[in-house]
Amino acid sequence: MTPTTPEAEPTSLLTVEDKLTIVNQHIRNLDYTIYGLQLDILVENAATSPDADKIASLNSQLTALNAKRAVLVTEQQSIVE
Repeated sequence: MTPTTPEAEPTSLLTVEDKLTIVNQHIRNLDYTIYGLQLDILVENAATSPDADKIASLNSQLTALNAKRAVLVTEQQSIVE
C-alpha cells in the first residue's frame, strides 16, 4: 500500500453521513484558510510597497489549497453517489 492510499478497514466503520461530515469539515477548514489567504493578498497589495515575493508565495499557497479543496469535493461527490 502506498502512503497516499487510505486503509479500507477504518473507513468501513463509518456511515455515509459520518464520511460526509468529516469531508465537509475539511472543506470548511480549507475555505477559512483560503479566505484568509485572499485577505492577506489584499492587505499586501494595499501596502505602500507591496512585497512581490510575499504575494507570489501567498498565491502559491492559495493554488495549493484550491487543489486540495478540489480533491475533497471529488471525494464528497463519490461518497454521495
